[in-house]
Amino acid sequence: MENQTDILLLEGLKVTPQSSIPAFILLLLIYIFIMVSNIGLVVLIFTEKSLHQPMYLLFCNMSINDAFGATAIIPRLLSDVFVPSTDRYIHYIDCVIQAFCAHIHASASHTVLIIMAFDRYVAICNPLHYATIMTNRMVVTLSVLAWMVSLLMVLILVGLSVRLSRCRWIIFNPFCDNASLFKLSCESVLINNIYGLSYTVVLLGSSIGSVALTYLRIAAACVLSKKKALNSRALQTCATHLAVYIILFVSGAIIIILHRFPHLSDHRKLASILFHVVPPAMNAVIYGVQIKAVRQKIFIMFTRNTMNVTRVK
Repeated sequence: MENQTDILLLEGLKVTPQSSIPAFILLLLIYIFIMVSNIGLVVLIFTEKSLHQPMYLLFCNMSINDAFGATAIIPRLLSDVFVPSTDRYIHYIDCVIQAFCAHIHASASHTVLIIMAFDRYVAICNPLHYATIMTNRMVVTLSVLAWMVSLLMVLILVGLSVRLSRCRWIIFNPFCDNASLFKLSCESVLINNIYGLSYTVVLLGSSIGSVALTYLRIAAACVLSKKKALNSRALQTCATHLAVYIILFVSGAIIIILHRFPHLSDHRKLASILFHVVPPAMNAVIYGVQIKAVRQKIFIMFTRNTMNVTRVK
């Protein structure tokens, strides 16, 4: 076998031989649903000119990120389900790439929701200037900013772990993440812990702070406004955005809390998988069902296809 520090043993998904087939089928169906729903929503938004609005174009970032995050994790879990736990090997470079992609997905989920919150704030609190502020150029700028901030933060995060020498070769996790990488080293990881904590505080602090501030301003605008149409539109769009944010925040918070309880490591590992499964599966459904314009387009498409099939028969 090759050098043990270049070939790692990945714990993967812990399932019994009896439950391996049901687990594989369930995970595969979830992955297919995530990819079809998110990519389908992106295609729908880009092909329908009536949906070429900042809110929907910004949401494309979320759908692309969800499909990206699920692809970074689920296929590897599926490929290892029927492989004995003692034979689940992964190259170190592949482990680094998976960790990088997993953290990009987690970071971009927050940064994208921040720019989406800004869009809702402008639309509801400053509707007369919305068209002049949220131009195509602004949409592109916000999207690039959300991805570049995530990319830079994660590059530093993973880079600090890659610089360390390795004396271990077992990843005690279902998939590779940054903690798995620096735990392979016998060197001091103080810098990694400091930056990791700062990274988490800055990301979550910015996310929570911006969303909270945005919704307080929106709530104040709705209270002061006597226009029922404005309040109804604000409730519909903000409830959708807030539901997506709560699902993301709760999924991440559960992992952070379970880190405090070492005896619940198996629960933490399951929660880390669900973080890359539940939000991606729910986001497209929430937006597709709750946003009237998207719901109408989906209904029209299905109705048109049904009529075409009927005519053929």
